[in-house]
Amino acid sequence: MPAQSAQARPRVCFVTLGCAKNEVDSANMKRRVLAAGFCLEEDPAQADAVVVNTCSFIQAATEESLEAIFEIAGLENFERGDAKLVVAGCMPARYGDDLAAELTEASEFVPCSKEDDIAAILCKILPDAEGAMHDTALAADAEPVRDVDGQPSAYVKISDGCDRFCSYCTIPFIRGRYRSFAREEILAEVARQVSAGTREIVFIAQDTGRWGDDFEKPSTLASLLADAAEAFPHTWFRVMYIQPEGVTDELLSCVADHENIASYFDIPLQHADADILRAMNRRGSREEYEALVARIRQMVPGALVRTTLIAGFPGETEEQFETLCDFVEEADLDYVGVFPYSQEDGTRAARMDGQIDDDIKQERAQTLRDLADASSTARVAQRVGQEMDVLVLGREEDGQLYGRARCQAPDVDGVVYLDGGQPGDIVRVRIVDTLLYEMEGELL
Repeated sequence: MPAQSAQARPRVCFVTLGCAKNEVDSANMKRRVLAAGFCLEEDPAQADAVVVNTCSFIQAATEESLEAIFEIAGLENFERGDAKLVVAGCMPARYGDDLAAELTEASEFVPCSKEDDIAAILCKILPDAEGAMHDTALAADAEPVRDVDGQPSAYVKISDGCDRFCSYCTIPFIRGRYRSFAREEILAEVARQVSAGTREIVFIAQDTGRWGDDFEKPSTLASLLADAAEAFPHTWFRVMYIQPEGVTDELLSCVADHENIASYFDIPLQHADADILRAMNRRGSREEYEALVARIRQMVPGALVRTTLIAGFPGETEEQFETLCDFVEEADLDYVGVFPYSQEDGTRAARMDGQIDDDIKQERAQTLRDLADASSTARVAQRVGQEMDVLVLGREEDGQLYGRARCQAPDVDGVVYLDGGQPGDIVRVRIVDTLLYEMEGELL
């Protein structure tokens, strides 16, 4: 291998669809192919192989993944037979052998559980690769990889799978049963990212609040967060996707006690009507959720609370939808994401009576979005005149610098436009203007 030039090594392009958890999985696969001696290529039209890391959580995500696959399969290098297509991630995990019969454009299918084997799979399908590659194993304490690590903000996955079996959700069938990652493994990944220059670590999973309860000697998310925050005092930490049951007093105290943990709680409530929540195989009610938000704000002054909601679940009456609307208008929430219910094959909800017409689902979802936007953007506008720290993330195509404050989670809450700083800097700014969810900050 040392005698080979970089140009002679097979070039692999990754196309990632779906959520942040898929981004983490793609980063891990990139590290493995780089360790094996492949080159990363950004342009699929110039690649020897393209790995499409698919999302299949809902039908719309599956359709988006299929569009990306067909677009890549139509590129000239694929039409000539010079490149190979690998379909990875959620679609192979969800549809299994049925997918291979339908997608003849792909050379290999790699479900989530087999992604660690990506380098060996590429060696198998690329004719000139196998004899040229290094050992495809990746050491747990591998050094940061310039092409993958060291962004200003990075996701670190702390567990995988889910045991909740919400009646509308396909995740347990795609990702399997819940399993926490070892504390040492998580902290080693944090250390690698920090050593490469990352300033913010975002802990993610399907159910972050459950971390550690499946160990032989159970542990808690709060203890993991405290260890990370104290070991890396100059790094910001943030946690996404905490189910309501995971918001414990221990966790709230941990966040309140550590200045470098964002006082930000992303809690997917999904609905506010108790009967609909039971049909979803979830617990809770409007009263319980309002009490939860109040407890968060009491124990963590200045906390921000985000949730996601589903409109048009089977059997949702006009009265139940009005309950949800009232909750969005009156609950003390900072950000609300809204999705129309998606009828997914293989789930219990898909077989329920009372399926709601697509037009009505979309109309209800838009009504909720409008209510959420009115409330949330008014809260954002109140930040004018406030001073806050902002992590500089990069520049837009027109050169405009932007970043995120701790009150903004990645990809969902807008950004802060800046008049100075460099990517990776944490700068102090005064907010001088807002537009919907975006803010404009002047350096102090």
